[in-house]
Order: sequence, then C-alpha cells, then structure tokens
Amino acid sequence: MEVSVSRFVDRVTIHVAAGDGGNGCASIHREKFKPLGGPDGGNGGRGGDVTLVVDPGVHTLLDFHYRPHLTATRGTQGRGSMRNGAAGADLELPVPEGTVVSTPDGEVLADLVGEGTRFVVARGGRGGLGNAALVSRARKAPGFALLGEPGERGDVVLELKSVADVGLVGFPSAGKSSLVSVLSAAKPRIAEYPFTTLAPNLGVVTADDKVFTVADVPGLIPGASEGRGLGLEFLRHIERCAVLVHVVDCATFEPERDPMSDIDALEQELARYTPALSEQHGAVDLARRPRLIVLNKMDIPDARAMADLVHEQVRERGWPVFEVSTATHDGLRELRFALAEEVERFRASLPAAEPTRVKVRPKAVDDGGFTVEPDPEVPDAYVVRGDKPERWVKQTSFDNEEAVDFLSDRLAKLGVEEELARQGAQPGSQVTIGSVTFDWEPTTPEGNAAVRGGDAAGTGRVSAEQRKAAKRARRTGTTDESGHPVVEDDAIEDDEDDSL
Repeated sequence: MEVSVSRFVDRVTIHVAAGDGGNGCASIHREKFKPLGGPDGGNGGRGGDVTLVVDPGVHTLLDFHYRPHLTATRGTQGRGSMRNGAAGADLELPVPEGTVVSTPDGEVLADLVGEGTRFVVARGGRGGLGNAALVSRARKAPGFALLGEPGERGDVVLELKSVADVGLVGFPSAGKSSLVSVLSAAKPRIAEYPFTTLAPNLGVVTADDKVFTVADVPGLIPGASEGRGLGLEFLRHIERCAVLVHVVDCATFEPERDPMSDIDALEQELARYTPALSEQHGAVDLARRPRLIVLNKMDIPDARAMADLVHEQVRERGWPVFEVSTATHDGLRELRFALAEEVERFRASLPAAEPTRVKVRPKAVDDGGFTVEPDPEVPDAYVVRGDKPERWVKQTSFDNEEAVDFLSDRLAKLGVEEELARQGAQPGSQVTIGSVTFDWEPTTPEGNAAVRGGDAAGTGRVSAEQRKAAKRARRTGTTDESGHPVVEDDAIEDDEDDSL
C-alpha cells in the first residue's frame, strides 16, 4: 500500500516572464469616395504583469516547486479602423504570509506581510503605437508601426518565514506539536517518532484579552545551522518570533541526552545561525531574543525527578522555567500568561508605525536619459545605454526603412548623435544600442558639424548664433554691402547675456 505524504516547501526559485506588448498596426483607411482616408492603425495592447499576492489560505510554496515557470499573457496586436489591441491578463500568484522575495544574489526585494499585500515581480511590456498615433506635420501618412515592448523576465527566490509571536524550539519528539495543540485550537499531526512535524504548525492563543500566535517548527539536530537534517527549515521560521521557547523532553529514553545538554545544543545552533533578514525586515540576532524554558512530560515520574535536577541550573542563566504536562494540562495556565506578558513587552518596545513615505527621485538637470561609453571589447566602437534608446530599438522593425528613419530621428532629437561626435565617433564607427549593432552615419546637421569640427552653417540650416545675429541686426539696422546683417562677436556675447 502506498502512502502519500505531502511535502512542505519553504524556499523555491521561480522563473517569471511578463507578457510582451502587442505590435502596433500600420493601416490606411480605405472607403469609397474617400481617396485620402489617412492612417488608421491601432495601438497594441500592453502585456500582463506577474504579481505576488498574500493569500491567508496558502501555507506552503509547494505549487511553485512543481511549476516554477510562470508566464503572463501577452497583449494582442492593434488592427485597422483605429482598433487597439487587448491588454494581456495579469498573472496573480497567491503566496503565504511571511514570504520574502529576493534576487538569486540575495538582495531582498519585498517582505510580504499582511493579507492582500501585492508585489509586482515582472512588469508587462508596453504595446507598440500604430501608425495613426505616429502622424505628425512631417509625417502625414506613416507606413510603419512600432513593435510591442518585451515583458520583464528573470529569476526570483521565494522564501517562507512564519509570522508568529512565539517560536517553539526543541529536539524531535520533545512535545512541541502537543504543546501547540493544548495551548490553541490547532490540530497538528502527532506521533512518537522523529520528524513528525514537516511543516510549521501555527496556533492562536488567548490569555484574557491578549491574543498571540505560537508556531511549532521542524525539529532541530546538531549541525542544523550548517544545513543538516531539517535545520535550515527550522531556523528560517523563527527569525520573526518575539519569544523563543525551549521545549525540553524530561522523559527521554536516550541515555546520552539530558535537559541541559539539549538546551546547550539548541543554543549553540541558534548562535551559529545568521538571520537572512535584516532588522529592517523584522529580524534581529537570535541570541537577543527572550527565552523561556518548558520542561515537558511532567506526568511521567522519571521526568519529575529529572526536572528537579536541572531546575536550578536553568534558573542560574536567568531564564524563567515552567514545568508542564500536555497530557494532564498541568502548568499550562501559568505558561500561557507568561508568554502573553513577554509578547506584550516586545510589542511595546517596537517603534510606532510610520506611514509609508513616497520616495521622489528627481532627475538631474544635466541628465539626458542616456550615456555613451567606449565599447570595452571592440576598439573605436561605442555603446549607448539608457531606457529610452534601448526601448526605442526594441520597438523598431529594421525591415522597414521608414521605421529605421523614425528611430534615427528620435535618437538625434535625444542628442545621441551629438554625444557620439563629441566623444570622437567617426562615420562608420560601430555603435551598439541594446541588442542591435550598426555602423553610425550622421544624419543631422549637428552630427555632421560635430564630426567636421565646425558649425551647422554649411548644411543649409541656420545656426542659433546666426539667428541671434540676424535678430540683433534687424533691431540695430546694421548690414554689410550685400545686405546681410553684421554683428560683432562681443555683440553676440552681449545678446546671449541679455537672454539669460
């Protein structure tokens, strides 16, 4: 006969992919007796986001263990007659409360506590503009549309850390699950063999008007801080606890064990473990947590004798000691109120909650939105980095010459050509933007002038200095023999000073 045992998973790496944006549509309106209908291509729909949502009905990350690849729906393409594409559906992933989201490198991205808390792990791509949205004075009927932007992709690590006020720690079969069952209404699986508990058991405890939660987490063995047994699973789930309770089996049948050696072994593993969460995320050094010692199984005569031997030794360390029996419920009332008092003391020590502040990061005045750097791998080549130019490259269909010209105009308007020329780029230099590499050819007067080392006057366009000179000449009536305005250099400088 096969017995299926449910697995508890508290750490998993998932691979998320948001939906790509839909492509824009290039369409021309055609109708009888309307020869100049004009462009009517609609925009593409945005891609769906991948969002984590705290769900109180979820208690494990097991689903992500079996299904780690998660992809949201992409947006659909725009169509003619000004019809925009549909947006992709967002993918919402329910996670347990206490889930910590981090990068594979260990950087904490979010700490999900509280029902309904949401965190977007991958944003969908924006839809491409249709040719109807690209109409301008210079481009009356665009014959191209923009492609949809790819959605964000990457790996994130989900790690579950139980949210409980009291953490019960102890060797396997010390009676932790039994203690949870008698202190609260929780009904964990209990048996007389090691590692009965494979998943944290949470219970809600009431002491008069005080309510707190207690967690029984997987058992501990020597070497747990180095990953032996269920140690890391055990230790992760006590990072948030305000109070740690040592549950000690005073009736063990193992001759090499005794209550004091069990306590010392537990303390040694707690001291070696470094919490993954920082104090900012609700975790401090485990050595600084309040301790209570529970001597369990007092209903057994040998246990009472063992407790008398170690009672004073434990008190000398400054830890409160409670002798209880989960079978007869002796000593539980005193323990319940002592735990409530410790939890209340911890809550009172916490700083007052502050409202979340909106972080505003203004852009620097001289921030052009991009950077140009020499390519470290190719001599006399350059790499352009920035959100705008990289996004524009992704949205361009390089099979369409008109679309490529539009990209060139956008980059020139942003100032990329001028910066390339300023850094010494020459016509034919290799330039990389995102995943696209091309040979640069200046297309603007400014780019040509910068390459030649002169001004833009020889390109057929009037430079800014010439426009200022003409304006001042009209005011002063100063012209040369040919009727062109004549302005001295110092007059230009004075005029610039006047405009400041």
